[in-house]
Amino acid sequence: MTGQGKQAIDLALAESFKELASRHPIEKITIKDITDKAGVIRPTFYNHYADKYEVLEEICYEDIFKGSEMLIESKMPYEAIHYMFSRIESNKSFYLQAVKVTGQNSFEEIINSNLVKMFKKLFEEYGTSNEKNEKFSVDDIAEYYSRGLTFIIKRWIEEGVSISAKELSNKYKVLVTNSLDDIVNDLN
Repeated sequence: MTGQGKQAIDLALAESFKELASRHPIEKITIKDITDKAGVIRPTFYNHYADKYEVLEEICYEDIFKGSEMLIESKMPYEAIHYMFSRIESNKSFYLQAVKVTGQNSFEEIINSNLVKMFKKLFEEYGTSNEKNEKFSVDDIAEYYSRGLTFIIKRWIEEGVSISAKELSNKYKVLVTNSLDDIVNDLN
């Protein structure tokens, strides 16, 4: 099979899954449901993916993180965050189902692992060093920011994407550009 044929099948399977997941709980979607909707046979699915959770991971990467990476490479971190929020907002029905996936292949871990990569890339773009005298390593800092942003994304989706991507972007920027002291003082 040519690379283009593989890409077309990957896209058909991903779109099938995404459409089904927008209307049904992901745990109830079967491989047969996905392949029937995509117009391929079950063995074709397994030639492309190990399971439906691998499809979920690819959709999240392609939909949310691929474009964000380009913005990170252009040293535009806040635009990258806004882009992610916008993509989730645009595909709200899908992500309202995706956020419910827990356990070994959880949505939360898919988001966090991609964010760790993104933050590490950001630090590389800005030339952050990893000298031994630092209190925290680049890996530690990337994990810290990733966990925080994962929490924000998950909570936002669980609350029904109740505020706009733009408003959430502004709130996130305030959170990460102010010290804890500044935030506590603003609460008073």
